[in-house]
Amino acid sequence: MALEYYYGTGRRKTAAARVRLYPGETGFVVNGKPATEYFSRVTDMRDASEPLVATETMDKYRVSVVVAGGGVTGQAGAIRHGVARALLVADPELRDALRRGGYLTRDPRAKERKKPGLKRARKAPQYTKR
Repeated sequence: MALEYYYGTGRRKTAAARVRLYPGETGFVVNGKPATEYFSRVTDMRDASEPLVATETMDKYRVSVVVAGGGVTGQAGAIRHGVARALLVADPELRDALRRGGYLTRDPRAKERKKPGLKRARKAPQYTKR
């Protein structure tokens, strides 16, 4: 029995995306909706599909994504990471192209926690001399 799909998990901030690539088909679905409908901004749609464009595999796979947590931009970044990982499983020879674009690296930036005695993570109360 042949493999039905290639799988990859992507994360960004608090968003997590589970990506499936189905070979021989086309389309991009996020949480049951077409990706162009799910992402209201073109920038987020472009971010999510960057690994496919970089490796010229846009018309070779149907992409099905389940994404949860975070905001829209974080979700787009998580999808980008997941698609890159799934492409790597599908074809290990794409590693150089994906690595060059920086798609395999997990973006470690996240919200910094609030510290005691401060108003926010780094903002201190106003200093008064008297």
